[in-house]
Amino acid sequence: MSAEYGLVTDEYVPNPGYPRAGGGGGGGGGEGAPLLQPGGGSGAPVTFTQIEHVAVTTPVTTQPSLIHIGGEAVDTHRFEFPGWVPPAELKFETLEPVDRDSLHHPSKGCLNEVYATAICGNDLTSSVFYVVGVTASMSGQLSPFCLLLAGAVLYLFKSVYGEAGSAIPLNGGAYNLLLNTTTKSIASLAACLTLLSYVATAVVSATECAQYASNLMPFIDVYWGTIVILFFFCVLSILGITESAIVAVGIFVVHLVSMVFLILVAGVYGLQNPSIMADNLREPLKYDWPLSLVFGFCVAMLGVTGYETPSNYIEEQKKGVYPRTLFNTWLIVFLLNPILSIVCMGALDLNTLEAHHRDVLAKVAYDAGGKHFGLWISADAALVLAGAVLTAFVGVNGLVRRLALDRCLPQILLAENRLRRTNHLIPILFFVACTLLFVVLNGHVRSLASVYTLAFLCVMALYAFGTMMLKYKRGRIRRSIKATWPTCFAALAAVLVAIIGNVVLSPSTLIAFFLYFLAAALIMLIVFERVRLLKWFLYFVSQGSDSTQDRFGGVTQMAMDKIRSQKVVFFAKNDNLEVLSKAVNYVQNNELTKWLKVVYVYEDLNDPMIKAIAENLRVVDRCFPKVVIDLVLVQGTFTPELVAQVSQRVGVPRNFMFIACPGERFPFDVADFGGIRLITH
Repeated sequence: MSAEYGLVTDEYVPNPGYPRAGGGGGGGGGEGAPLLQPGGGSGAPVTFTQIEHVAVTTPVTTQPSLIHIGGEAVDTHRFEFPGWVPPAELKFETLEPVDRDSLHHPSKGCLNEVYATAICGNDLTSSVFYVVGVTASMSGQLSPFCLLLAGAVLYLFKSVYGEAGSAIPLNGGAYNLLLNTTTKSIASLAACLTLLSYVATAVVSATECAQYASNLMPFIDVYWGTIVILFFFCVLSILGITESAIVAVGIFVVHLVSMVFLILVAGVYGLQNPSIMADNLREPLKYDWPLSLVFGFCVAMLGVTGYETPSNYIEEQKKGVYPRTLFNTWLIVFLLNPILSIVCMGALDLNTLEAHHRDVLAKVAYDAGGKHFGLWISADAALVLAGAVLTAFVGVNGLVRRLALDRCLPQILLAENRLRRTNHLIPILFFVACTLLFVVLNGHVRSLASVYTLAFLCVMALYAFGTMMLKYKRGRIRRSIKATWPTCFAALAAVLVAIIGNVVLSPSTLIAFFLYFLAAALIMLIVFERVRLLKWFLYFVSQGSDSTQDRFGGVTQMAMDKIRSQKVVFFAKNDNLEVLSKAVNYVQNNELTKWLKVVYVYEDLNDPMIKAIAENLRVVDRCFPKVVIDLVLVQGTFTPELVAQVSQRVGVPRNFMFIACPGERFPFDVADFGGIRLITH
């Protein structure tokens, strides 16, 4: 007998609860309207049909695995994919048109090179206020070489970050890279580390900014000043990234001008007092010179913190801007930090450098240029540290938005305000988290500063690892920048040395790091494993009284069913059974869903691949009885517009759509598809 959803045998019955779009027209849904091409012209319509799962009348004895279909909880074991269905038995419909302007978020591509460089540069160059003094106290006269070595390592990461960003230009940084090359669990680990580094950046930078401001204006209270600074940049982030970028540019320009003047003034002072440099060169090192160089390099890596930030707002940067942002920020750090180290050693003896390691540049400015110049540099320090707080808000907004889209965090975070079309809940909750942490620490953020170092270095290590996985598992995808294997290995080795060195220098840092990391990971774990937690809760409810079961049992079961009812889509290129099996296995192991729609885009309805895919999916369906599988057939060409049309029709967000790794001749960037994910070779 035949059913509405395809050809079925006597042992199957159609599923009456399967959701369909309303309206008449062919194909059981949709209005059958012709597709209007962007720009107003009419083009060839894109047709859509499905070979859907059917219900099995034979009862099953396995433990139920429920999802919601048509508002009713059903057991996934009671459905099977029917296999090949002749076209005559299928119903076709025409997909609704989509507006090309609606394919991406309004903020996409709004940042030019200056804006993008300034946002990252404020965070990156703010570290110069403490890295020069810390490196000098550790390695003495070798500190300029240590800072040069850190700049050389950053040059390696310029190509590492560049390859990852050009291959998969989506927000999320290390999380997005690992999500497309490894598993969602590993990617979530990187997300926790990145979030931890942003929280530490915001709190520590705001505290230091308030401290500098208090030194300039004693009536400012450091405690409340920190909270006010965090609140100000929260409001600025809600206004939008363009407004934030304008403020960032102003801060960045003032900072660079101030540093140039400091180099000139301190350089002249050093030439007028050559004995200071001569005495510093004769000072004995704390350790043997190889160890001094290694330890100096380890702490000098503090001077490159924030370099990963552009990858968390890469979608907001115009096409081609991201590589130039990486180059600009690298060049500034590579030149600025060693030169400032040299002029500081020409203006202050090493003992003074060590004693004033937290405000060494202000001390140099005061001694070399007088009181007013010292106040100027102190004001600049407060300003650029405020810029680092802004960078943290911008970076966390892009990362958390991506995490919410992937259901690693609650999707309520994606709520947009009508006025500015920004995700206002993200900066608000980030402000609340930072403020609560600051209050709990009672303003003593020293432990948080040490945690930030390890968190940032771990993110860099994961980025190097992710790029190597990208080369190995996604080698066919087109990219404009390629890092060599030796570059990736050297970058990873250098960061691992820096991590080990910082732990050796301060073992207590490791304990503090794990405590903060576990707190961040616990939040992510609760969201990521919420179905498993609900299962445990349901078990304990089942052991209770009848009234307890009546009160909590049904509600808990419905919550679990609803979470697992999120559909996901995989676009199949051909009938490769291994790829189809990998796709279903990935969904089962990494997503909370039990419902997969496999989409095949064809040009001719007589394409023999349609039948081959249908038959292979029938095999795969029986290998994965807990997953409900449908085959969606779309006549057209695989483009970002078609993907958006399918997303609109089946009700699946594009970040829950997956493809196999495209080849170098693929005419689109992955980012053009609005968050589509790579999950197989």
